[in-house]
Amino acid sequence: MSEYVGPLAGIRVVEQGTFITGPFASMLLADMGAEVIKVERPDGGDPFRHHDGTSYASTYRSVNRNKRSITIDNHEPADREILYDLVRSADVFVHNFRSDAAVRMGIDAQTLMDLNPRLVYCGISGLGKTGPYANRPSYDTVAQSLSGMLSTTLDPNHPRIAGPAAADAITGLYAAQGILAALYQREQDGRGHLVELSMFESMVHFLIEPFGSYFAYGTPPGPYGRAASSQSYALVCSDGKVLAVHLSSPVKFWLAILEATGLQRLATDERFLQFTDRLKNYEQLLEEFRAVFATNTRDYWLAELGSRDVPCAPVLDLAEVTTDEQFLHLGLEVVAEHPVEGRVRSIRPPHTFDGVTRTTMVAPPQLGEQSDEIRQSLAAERLSRG
Repeated sequence: MSEYVGPLAGIRVVEQGTFITGPFASMLLADMGAEVIKVERPDGGDPFRHHDGTSYASTYRSVNRNKRSITIDNHEPADREILYDLVRSADVFVHNFRSDAAVRMGIDAQTLMDLNPRLVYCGISGLGKTGPYANRPSYDTVAQSLSGMLSTTLDPNHPRIAGPAAADAITGLYAAQGILAALYQREQDGRGHLVELSMFESMVHFLIEPFGSYFAYGTPPGPYGRAASSQSYALVCSDGKVLAVHLSSPVKFWLAILEATGLQRLATDERFLQFTDRLKNYEQLLEEFRAVFATNTRDYWLAELGSRDVPCAPVLDLAEVTTDEQFLHLGLEVVAEHPVEGRVRSIRPPHTFDGVTRTTMVAPPQLGEQSDEIRQSLAAERLSRG
């Protein structure tokens, strides 16, 4: 099988990141063909490696494919020079440390951009580079809490953290977007550029639609606001399986679900006559649907709704997703073999470029797996420069 060549082929990214945001941002670039060199501490490397007691945990594997790893101790002068040689050869540098830590480590923007004036430098912070919270420690839950995200997802009666690390992943997506924009700008002006963002800013921006609702109407939408506004329902069927329905605003979906469920009487019910009525009386409509959907199986309702073009889907767990026919048709799972760690399963990138979809990956590296070859390559480059 030929090696994948993506739109970022020829771009070198040096990532000195830990956990999710920085590593995820650089992995997105690697997925599109960039060469990514992951710089890690010799004494254990990225802490995400060790979440299962090994040095190759699933947490680490999930955001570090298609990379090479070199171990560098920033506090050792000889190692720091190796890092600086890497930076001189790079197009992009990514980190997700607090600003004061970056300065102590010698990887602040001023230092690295002086070394390489064409460098795109991306610094990801938790709560902002400046301001009263700038030096606070921040992880996913902190950013979700401060941004308002948790207020839209927590059950107010039984608050409990649930779901994936959304703030980490979303910030990584925004970071990759900013880096790509800076690389494009560099093509226009020939200069390096500084990209800075925080988890807090990213999550507030991600919530632009709920904030828009608040700005317009003066009331925060809360955890169930979107369900009402989009006319979305999660319904338990007679077999205990759950079905999700998204009616949105087109009248045809409303009329079709009434036909499928035998609830045509609701079409003339004053509580539900107009879309705005259905928003206002969402809870009452939910109870009507619950009673009917509990009378038959999920497969039955999927067939009834599907035949009438009602937007719906079964609520699948991750194991069920991996056996779903559309998942299999699209080939969303990719597998790589690491010579020591063995088989690694992951999810392919979603993009198709000029009809080509990336369906292969390189397994995430062990700690310092490519240290020797990278150091030798840098030494050769130094010699060639004289």
